[in-house]
Amino acid sequence: MSRRVVITSVGIFSPLGDTFDKILENFKKKTTCFNRLSLDDSPDSDEDPAICPIENFNIKKIIAGSFKNRRYLNRGAQFCVASAMTAVKNANLNKEMLIKSGVFAGVGPNLDIGGEFPEIVKGEIDRKDLMALWILKFLPNTAASVIAGLAGIHGENLTLSTACAASLQAVGEAYRKIRDGYLDLAFAGGGDSRLSVGGILAYKKAHALFSGTGDPRKASRPFDDNRKGFVPGEGGAFFLLEEMNHAKKRGAAIYGEICGFGSSIDGHNMTAPDPDGKWSEKAVVDALAEAKMAPFDIDVISAHGTSTYLNDAVEAELISRIYGKKTPFVIALKSWMGHLSAACGAAELAVCLACMHGGYIPEIRNLENPCHNDINFVLKGRKILFDNIMVENFGFGGQNSALVVKRKVGV
Repeated sequence: MSRRVVITSVGIFSPLGDTFDKILENFKKKTTCFNRLSLDDSPDSDEDPAICPIENFNIKKIIAGSFKNRRYLNRGAQFCVASAMTAVKNANLNKEMLIKSGVFAGVGPNLDIGGEFPEIVKGEIDRKDLMALWILKFLPNTAASVIAGLAGIHGENLTLSTACAASLQAVGEAYRKIRDGYLDLAFAGGGDSRLSVGGILAYKKAHALFSGTGDPRKASRPFDDNRKGFVPGEGGAFFLLEEMNHAKKRGAAIYGEICGFGSSIDGHNMTAPDPDGKWSEKAVVDALAEAKMAPFDIDVISAHGTSTYLNDAVEAELISRIYGKKTPFVIALKSWMGHLSAACGAAELAVCLACMHGGYIPEIRNLENPCHNDINFVLKGRKILFDNIMVENFGFGGQNSALVVKRKVGV
């Protein structure tokens, strides 16, 4: 018999805030961190790329004391470790429980090549100040290894690099390990940052970035007819997933229950979604089936909503097909904090939990001309309690993930 899995601890660092209260406050005050990244010493201009950074982040303030492996963490990995260790701190687990826990991380590549190697001549990078283990800044499992070392975790583990679906898939894989009896406890989530010259260049060459001028706060506009590409952000989020009876026995706080997960791959194009959306739809339908829910049971859909032309068009049609003309509320959190790449799913899940417990549904910022008439896009933030949410993430390479979470445990 499948076991039930609940979320009992959360750690988040995002452009919207690092606590539920701060996130909800920023929603209600309509506060965001969108600005422009200057790529040289000249003053900021409309030609600089729009970004959504986390201001004043310093991992030294998050993790007390010194640890030598900090030097091997790129910025994305720092968000991964910081959010994981915050979740560990908030979990109140004893040493034996931590030893038996798992760790599942969704991460992205370190694209800050110029920052790591400022002088490369004819491919030669060897120099006197080069770290002996510089490779660790580029290995995907470095963050998980550091988390395990800091927390004393020795259970099953997995690092995923499935593009924008990575951290949500990490949560889904951890959920299944607990559901099927391999673990009682697992920390799952991810972290990422592409706000470097290399990261911006990569997405610019792929023609995925916002390409307009003007106020950067208006650049991210998911599902709007005038959308012009995504705005990169940064951050991370981690959760403690726990078998429900185990959580209740130790008196843990329960933030919600994970009820279903779906995952698939398009096998169509390296950067564009399958135009029919049938495989991303499969991930969503599979998550509903695993949760034993019908489409009308979902109260809110947290859409992937990148603000790119192709993704939003395919996702809107997908939502319309699955839910019909009476769709749930649809939100798009990238309009508030940018696209966190590999970390987007975990961060958006954490924000959704804040909204579920705060009884608030945020508007989709800058949505003035919806691209689909039959979808219940949230155009104005509202106070409302809701119970069941579907989180959707679709990434480069055709990676698709969907997760169903409900607020009321025991129902």
